[in-house]
Order: sequence, then C-alpha cells, then structure tokens
Amino acid sequence: MPLTGTADTRNLTPAKIELLEPGQEPGRPGPLIKELKFQLNPRELTMAKTAKWEKKNQKKASSAPPASYQGPDPQKLTVEMYFDASLARDNSVVTQVEELFKATAPTEKSKGTKTPSPPWVRFMWGGLSGFVGYITSVSAKYTLFAPSGQPLRAVCTVAMEELASEMGKQNPTSGGLQPRRLHVVREGDTLAAIAFREYGRASLWRAVADVNGIDDPMRLRPGRSILLPAAEEFDAPLEPVRRELARALG
Repeated sequence: MPLTGTADTRNLTPAKIELLEPGQEPGRPGPLIKELKFQLNPRELTMAKTAKWEKKNQKKASSAPPASYQGPDPQKLTVEMYFDASLARDNSVVTQVEELFKATAPTEKSKGTKTPSPPWVRFMWGGLSGFVGYITSVSAKYTLFAPSGQPLRAVCTVAMEELASEMGKQNPTSGGLQPRRLHVVREGDTLAAIAFREYGRASLWRAVADVNGIDDPMRLRPGRSILLPAAEEFDAPLEPVRRELARALG
C-alpha cells in the first residue's frame, strides 16, 4: 500500500523517527532517547498487514479444505530516508546512517538488564503518526562522493515492524487471542479515521467512543490513549472491555 508524500511546502510537517527506551509493559515505551529527523520528507512509504490462515489437507478430499483464521501478523512499515551533505561537505551523512544502524542494537540502558533490547521506535508524520515498533533492517546506499572518497549523499531503506500493545484476551470459544492495541491520539486524529485504519470501517467510531467513554468525539485531546479492541468484541457486552481499559490505563 504505497502512500505518496505531498510536494506542497506551505504546510509542511517534517517526518521523524523517535528512538525510545524499551517499555516494561506492552504498548508503553520508555523515555525518548533521541529523534532521527528526515532531511527530506519521504516521497512514498509502504505499510503492509497480513493475516494467518491455516489449512489442514486431507488426502482423500475432492476439494480444498476450509481455512481457519489464526490471527493477524504485525503491521509492517518500510520507508526511505534521504541524507545529503553535498553543500556542507562534512561527515554528517555517515553519522546519520550510523545512527540508524545503532538503532538495531541494544540500548545502553537495557544492556544491564536480563532482557537487552534495541530501542523501540515511533514513526511520526502527520496522520500516519503513532506507529510504534522496532527496526528490523536498515540498508544504506551511498550515491555521491567527494574527490577524497567522503560520502556526501545516501538513501537508507528502513523496515519496521509493529509491537503489540496488548497481550490480548483469550477467546473462550476458539481458544485464540483477541488482539487489542492502545492508540495515542495525535494532532488531527478523528475517531472515524482511527476506526477506518484499524478495522476498515469508519462507522465503528461510535463503538470506539463508547468503549473509551468519549462523550464529545469532536474534541479529542492529543496525547490521550484510546483502547482499540478486537473487532469481534464489539458484538459482545462492552462493560468488561471498559473495565479492562481502566486497568490498562491505570
């Protein structure tokens, strides 16, 4: 699903990747380590979401067996970052690329714990803000060099994978996990847009508002955490979901 950036610089919102200390709880990152700002906003980025299905073949069957839904895979985001020091003629391009490479190694703070972890990352760019995950790969291509061999321009492809915000609730009928996520409201977010991104149905904004006790959906406060239950839970009584929301948000 390629998403193309705009060339209109009159209302330009710079893209950035926040590096965060790994959180102690699902969906709750630790303090900000640093920001990796895009020198140029991406021309396009790709977001992918897949689902797991299982088929149990039978040797004597005359047709394909029915597939059984096993749950969603994490959302994936791939974006290109462009760095250019052709005017400055300094070492900034190499430094910026190295910062991306370091984001795949454990943080200094986590090295002293039982579970060392690379930083969590949050991609920030307008309506696409709020993706929290970790960097799975970084590849850098240097495209311009000074006569001395100093790299002056680079294109980095950064692949990220979503982190689960909630461990999920056991489904008593199927035994599968019902995934939930906590979404942090960003400037410009609407419940309809959030519901469309999460469920593919903007009409579910009313159910999301009901679960979270939102009386005025037109006045969403940036920074507020919103629980996004599994779509199947909207068919069940919402009071247990509300109680879990209160526990999740403390």
